[in-house]
Amino acid sequence: MYLPFIGLIIFGNIENLILASQGVVQGVNPKILGGLSIIAVIIWLVIGTVATEVAIEYSSYITFIGGLAIVILGIQAIHDAIQNIKSNKMGEKNG
Repeated sequence: MYLPFIGLIIFGNIENLILASQGVVQGVNPKILGGLSIIAVIIWLVIGTVATEVAIEYSSYITFIGGLAIVILGIQAIHDAIQNIKSNKMGEKNG
């Protein structure tokens, strides 16, 4: 029943890693970030459990949109990390 959403499950795990990376780069408190991540996972679990039967016919579209969102978030995370690395190196040179 859930097989059409396997790609989305994989993308969701990657998304959590990307968001955690962004939080670390921005200096967010890891306890708060972890708590918010757990809340988000629980919400998506409830939505997924309730809406799977309705959404199954749109699974290919949902997976594509989820994959596209992951690519965009990944690019943003890499960009932010590079900017942070550059600013830290500039600070070391000036300091």
